[in-house]
Amino acid sequence: MGKKIFETEFKVRDYECDIQGIVNNANYMHYTEITRHEFLESIGISFLKCHLAGIDPVVARADLRYKTSLTCGDSFLSSLTVEQKGPKIIFHQTIRRKSDGAVCCIATVEVATLVNGKLSRGEYFEEKLWDWL
Repeated sequence: MGKKIFETEFKVRDYECDIQGIVNNANYMHYTEITRHEFLESIGISFLKCHLAGIDPVVARADLRYKTSLTCGDSFLSSLTVEQKGPKIIFHQTIRRKSDGAVCCIATVEVATLVNGKLSRGEYFEEKLWDWL
């Protein structure tokens, strides 16, 4: 499959920062998750509807690399490209500060799909991703 970029914008909220005045590392995982959910929603995939149908995408692996810290009030862009390798959906994600384009975090997140609690070959999402790509 080819790659195409999805992007959304956020603003750092004060409670996401630690005592050092920078975004706590765990929040970057939240930002990447929200971006994936927004992307899936934009191509017509509802997590609730999937779950009710017995289809559950789950994170199997996440690798986040922190480059530059975000601080309170920073606006940033969170983007992703996606590919499918066998049963895995792989999201390549980047968080950039909007004011100067500085890369703050690079993430690779691998997702597996369970159907009725059992690992699937990813057919459900493959169809939807092909339409988007």
